[in-house]
Amino acid sequence: MNNVRESARRLARRHPGELVKKLLQTLGRRFSTPLGIDLASGDPGEIFKWFLASILFGARIGEKIAANTYREFAREGVVTPQSVLDTGWDGLVEILDSGGYVRYDFKTATQLLEIMETLQERYAGDLNLLHQQAIDERDLESRLMEFKGIGPVTTNIFLRELRGVWEKADPLPSDLVILAARNLGLTPFVGQTTEERAQNLFDLREACPEPLIFADFESALVRLGKEWCRKEKHTHCPMREWCEGHQAD
Repeated sequence: MNNVRESARRLARRHPGELVKKLLQTLGRRFSTPLGIDLASGDPGEIFKWFLASILFGARIGEKIAANTYREFAREGVVTPQSVLDTGWDGLVEILDSGGYVRYDFKTATQLLEIMETLQERYAGDLNLLHQQAIDERDLESRLMEFKGIGPVTTNIFLRELRGVWEKADPLPSDLVILAARNLGLTPFVGQTTEERAQNLFDLREACPEPLIFADFESALVRLGKEWCRKEKHTHCPMREWCEGHQAD
């Protein structure tokens, strides 16, 4: 078994594209894809849908619950800023509860209404306008975090899947991405400083064979970091044979 793992690691170092392929096959692609959201078009309606989903994913709640809750919003047709406002607090709580978002239902309903009011007032409900008005990548992130309740985690979730769609969508890799990438031997940097995080991003792009699938690759690293690396569930990790960060038994 150790020989198999060592062979996989050598292959990853020489041909990182093979590791990326394995990672995508094992852990899926970007979070927006199974939700039926098409970000590639740049359509403001599709981008808003992902914005709504990102807010749900940004809480300390399971991926499955967040995805199910977004599907409830979609089923009810509440996928525009105005429809969220028209639904009102009680209606939003009902949708959130139907999706299993019970722990954060009251708080999230209030947050969603405040965010939509701000989005309508400042950007006429169009997130593409927000992007156009942003000076650069960091200003774009700052503008998103001006919405009440949206912090660095939600901002990162939202922007990482808009790479290649929005010119200024280029967030630095999250801690989970860095942890998973380091364990797979894709980057030697811990990424505590801005400079190190920027280098991490460069390293990961170099490892990904096709720029257009980098968002998928990054999302797969998030899942790996969240479900296995952070919890140190090395024995059952689907990428265990490729891992350099874990000393096999």
